[in-house]
Amino acid sequence: MSISISIEDIDEVTAQWIYQEAEQRGMSVEMFVLQLIQKGISLERQEAQPQAYHDLDSLAGTWTEEQAAEFLKTIIDFEQIDEKLWQ
Repeated sequence: MSISISIEDIDEVTAQWIYQEAEQRGMSVEMFVLQLIQKGISLERQEAQPQAYHDLDSLAGTWTEEQAAEFLKTIIDFEQIDEKLWQ
């Protein structure tokens, strides 16, 4: 299915650039503009995807079992509720 879209109010410089680029590439203006739109959509989709960060990867899994046990032992007090604070 073919759909037509009109774009109005394109400035002179942009229009000239589009025509020149299409001619240099041996393409119709319509095909060149379609490629520009498709590339723009592709870039937008890539930017919209959540980025995975790896800046803390070197720290993951570096504790020994003894170190982990010591840490958990140290923070055990944080697990207890102070009833006086909730009255």
